Amino acid sequence: MNLLIISASQRTQSQSAKVAGYLADNSIQFSKVSHLELCKKRLPLWDGEDSSKQNDASDWQDINAQLQTMDALILITPEWGGTASPLLKNLLMMAEAADIGHKPVLLVSVVNGISGAYPIAELRMNAFSNNKLVAIPDHLIIRNVEEILNTMNEDNQPEDSAITRRDKSIRHRIGYSLHTLLHYSQAMKSLRETLQGNVYNNEHLYPYGM
Repeated sequence: MNLLIISASQRTQSQSAKVAGYLADNSIQFSKVSHLELCKKRLPLWDGEDSSKQNDASDWQDINAQLQTMDALILITPEWGGTASPLLKNLLMMAEAADIGHKPVLLVSVVNGISGAYPIAELRMNAFSNNKLVAIPDHLIIRNVEEILNTMNEDNQPEDSAITRRDKSIRHRIGYSLHTLLHYSQAMKSLRETLQGNVYNNEHLYPYGM
C-alpha cells in the first residue's frame, strides 16, 4: 500500500510539515510513504480549464503522477481564519476522479490553539464532490501543535519521560488512525478493482456531485 502525505501550509518550516514528518515516521505498515509539501511546489491557480494545468513551469504533472499511484492519502491543513489552506483547496479542485476517485483520505487539522474543527468540517462538506476521494470517518485535530510531537531521543523515538499526558494521547490516537487508514486502503483497492469495467463506474457519465 502506497501512502501519500500532503502538508498544505503556505509557510516553509511549518508545524504542518512537522506533523507530516511524525506521521511519515510512524506509517511503517505502508509499503511506501511519500511526503509532499505543497508550499515548495509550483502549482498553478486553476481557472476551471484544463489548459491552466499545462503550464511548463508547473509541478502539477509530477504531483498528479503521485496522486495516481497512491492507495491512501493524508491531507494536513493549518486552520487560518477558520478555513482550510487555499493551496490545498486549489489542489483538490485540480485533481480528477479518474486519478484519485475511490481512494481513502485521513484529514488532519493543525492549529496552535484549541480550535481546529472548522477545516475538517469544510473539507468534508465541499472538497470531494467531483474528485470522489473518500474521507474516512476518523480525523485528527492537532491542537496546541507547537507543544506536542516534538521530543525525540537520538533514535528519533519519543522520550516518554519528557512528553505530556496529552502528547502521549495524541500519539496513540495517531497510531489508531493510521491503522484504520491502512485497512480502508486495502478494502478500497479491492473496490476499485471490482468497479473497473463496470458501466456504472464511467466517471464521464456523472462527473459532478449532486
